[in-house]
Amino acid sequence: MKLRALLLVIPMLAPAADLKIDHVTVAGKSLAVMEQQLSTAGLHFESGGPHTNHATEMAIASFPDGSYIELIAPQANYDPAALAAHHWSKFMEGNAGPCAWAVRPTFFDGEVARIRAAGLPVKVVEGGRTRPDGVPLKWKTGDLEGSVFPFLITDETPRQNRAFPSGKPSNRDEAGVLRVVIAVSKLSDALDRFHLGYGDAPRALRQVDQKFGAELAWIADSPVIFAAPLSADSWVAERITKFGEGPVAFVLSGKNKVKNAWGTSRWFGRDLTWFDPEKIGGWWLGVEE
Repeated sequence: MKLRALLLVIPMLAPAADLKIDHVTVAGKSLAVMEQQLSTAGLHFESGGPHTNHATEMAIASFPDGSYIELIAPQANYDPAALAAHHWSKFMEGNAGPCAWAVRPTFFDGEVARIRAAGLPVKVVEGGRTRPDGVPLKWKTGDLEGSVFPFLITDETPRQNRAFPSGKPSNRDEAGVLRVVIAVSKLSDALDRFHLGYGDAPRALRQVDQKFGAELAWIADSPVIFAAPLSADSWVAERITKFGEGPVAFVLSGKNKVKNAWGTSRWFGRDLTWFDPEKIGGWWLGVEE
């Protein structure tokens, strides 16, 4: 069989290093409360408006590289059935903080087909909302089963209208969302599952951070760091028990020295500064300088 024919029948694995973070999501009961909490980290949010699902509304902290932090909470006069059916309902009700992350593939339909060919189910869903200024937004998402995976997103209206409600980034002290930290019960199992969709990662590096309470595995040159609890009573273990495996922390790329720093870590040769988890809602947000 010729090489070209082989390429047509063998699914090509997208390396994890090619993953481009579109946005990350923080869930809670109240947008106003979350905005106030994250203002202590110097973040500025803009209202994004209610989604068309009759369940949720959002606010956005955008960055120069086009990525953003989305805050999501129940919208006013929400439909109880729609909210209960929402896949992030338990995160909103439990004020969980981090609950999801999205990547933006260059070719959405091709990436959906590739992942399905690799044996992973992907559910494609139409979505949208109208901004408070009346600008309509429409997109498609590809939802993968499994907590270690991001969801895919592509825009059917101009993306800048979604990422920059006022036409420019609302934050400039940080360049963007650099990494997603995913709590998992066992690192080897998480890496194996992730490799199903994004290929082998022989350069996955490991280290322990006692302060964070986890053993870490970083898929080198990618935005993905897995964190397995060091003990059954660590905050990472408690988080998994309450909400399951999934994102527990985000790391931003910083350009300036962090103000109101709470603590520091050194992950994989890089210095991180953390904001006070208690002040921002009980989860971890850091900046890699």
